[in-house]
Amino acid sequence: MNTGTFRVVTRGADGEIRTRDYDSPEALLKRHSQVGIDDCSTNLNLRGLPVFRGLIGPMPEGKDVIRYESPEVFETLTKEWSAHRPARRRSRGRTVS
Repeated sequence: MNTGTFRVVTRGADGEIRTRDYDSPEALLKRHSQVGIDDCSTNLNLRGLPVFRGLIGPMPEGKDVIRYESPEVFETLTKEWSAHRPARRRSRGRTVS
């Protein structure tokens, strides 16, 4: 997974979610300050990847994308995810003829 796309998701001044993709961690280092490396992720593919100041991550997004989010985006998307209720399935009971 270390050779995938690095995606940073933030919120712009207008409130819109902004996504920016980078081809390598080096390209990401030009815009963000590395403060460490991930050494405790339960996803072993993420271990050893950089941790950046002001971003939450790394986290997997699909097969070849490594995602980082601003704290505000992380909080908003987590609240939306936790509030989402899956549609209830109707039980398939016996039909009476």
